[in-house]
Amino acid sequence: MRRQRRVKIIATLGPASPDEAAIERLFEAGADVFRINMSHSTPDQMREMVHMIRAVERTQGRPIAALVDLQGPKLRIGTFEQDMVRLEKGGTFVLDSDPAPGNGERVHVPHPEVLASLERGHRLLLDDGRIRLAIVDTSPGRVMTEVEVGGKLTARKGLNLPDTVIAMPALTPKDYKDLEAALDADIDWVALSFIQRPEDIAAAKKITRGRAGVMAKIEKPQAVGWLTDIIEAADALMVARGDLGVEMPLERVPGVQKQITRAARRAGKPVVVATQMLESMIASPMPTRAEVSDVATAIFEGVDAVMLSAESASGQFPVEAVGTMNRIAEAVERDPTYRSVIHAQRTDPERTGADAIAAAARQIAETLDLSAVVSWTSSGSTAYRVARERPDMSIVVISPKEEIARRLALVWGVHCIVGEDAQDQDDMVDRACRTAFAEGFARAGDRIIIVAGLPLGMPGATNMVQIAYVGGESAL
Repeated sequence: MRRQRRVKIIATLGPASPDEAAIERLFEAGADVFRINMSHSTPDQMREMVHMIRAVERTQGRPIAALVDLQGPKLRIGTFEQDMVRLEKGGTFVLDSDPAPGNGERVHVPHPEVLASLERGHRLLLDDGRIRLAIVDTSPGRVMTEVEVGGKLTARKGLNLPDTVIAMPALTPKDYKDLEAALDADIDWVALSFIQRPEDIAAAKKITRGRAGVMAKIEKPQAVGWLTDIIEAADALMVARGDLGVEMPLERVPGVQKQITRAARRAGKPVVVATQMLESMIASPMPTRAEVSDVATAIFEGVDAVMLSAESASGQFPVEAVGTMNRIAEAVERDPTYRSVIHAQRTDPERTGADAIAAAARQIAETLDLSAVVSWTSSGSTAYRVARERPDMSIVVISPKEEIARRLALVWGVHCIVGEDAQDQDDMVDRACRTAFAEGFARAGDRIIIVAGLPLGMPGATNMVQIAYVGGESAL
């Protein structure tokens, strides 16, 4: 199956997609990557979903990526003596280490590292920002706050700390267990939630050891401050606008989204935009006009993938949501302004031979109006560099490693084929032409450009370009 668009679609699995048939319908509607949210899944449920994804992959004959999204250190307050308390603006409210049920004056915070990190003047947000507190005094195991925005508060609501760097790891004991189970299930990408520093990425990479790509979810202001270092440490990024929109003013989120997507593109790292993209389709078969514009804006930015969360996981119209996102993407990429926007955002290649080769291949392909860029890769490195250039023509990638082909299902414009490594340069050129013809990216007599690393099979050695003519069906 060949997609008629370059941007990829991530669909979250859940109760609305409970079996192999449902996953196959989502794939046929346009999903390229399936996300498994460990906030709502057990390791056994995750393994079963991966098993179903692999079954659909075999049926469809296309590499499909499985993305496991770890829960991360989700912070919550404790319980109350009554079902609910009301906090009044201007009043005081204490958060402390006492595990006793709270009341209208205090509540337990079951995270001692949080209480130890808070300082006077820091803000605290409860219940997705509906209640806002400001710290006026701190003492060991206790902070006193003034209520800036009050309201009703119930037990175990979320706690957000936009001003505080917490001395706690990004991976909780649950995350370690889930990550090990995910790696045993041969997932392709793992997303890290609520990261604050590049060290959080390093901790996960010590465990993954290259067995899965590590995606950093940017959803805290602290992570935005460390963006350059996080991009360098991570394999991919996600603009997780849900918690990001809680911890910083909503009006800043669109600008931060552009900052993150453009920085990731400059670095050649895949970038995903997520959260509430087609939120109304949880309960409606049609999106709002604003949602369509939101998805289109991300695609015009040249992001690698756009993501559906509850729309496909628990909504009433999961297939329609994926199909709608697919149609939006196709329409945007056919728009006459799309290429000019993508071209305007290009940056100079990095000062490496591999990046210079990829940039040159894109320029040659566009100057000569070639049919496709065909990349051979064993590590994925060549494909990432070519995709970074956002060429006008299709990118066909041939890899001998199934796990690399699956991982590249997330990457902009890449149509990946799993095949044996070439025997020599002539074999590489011949098979590149055959593949481009067989997959419908070139016709007999067309020309393609081939990008690879020599000697073959050496990771990261992108150093060759060659133009080749495509033969006809008799050559297959």
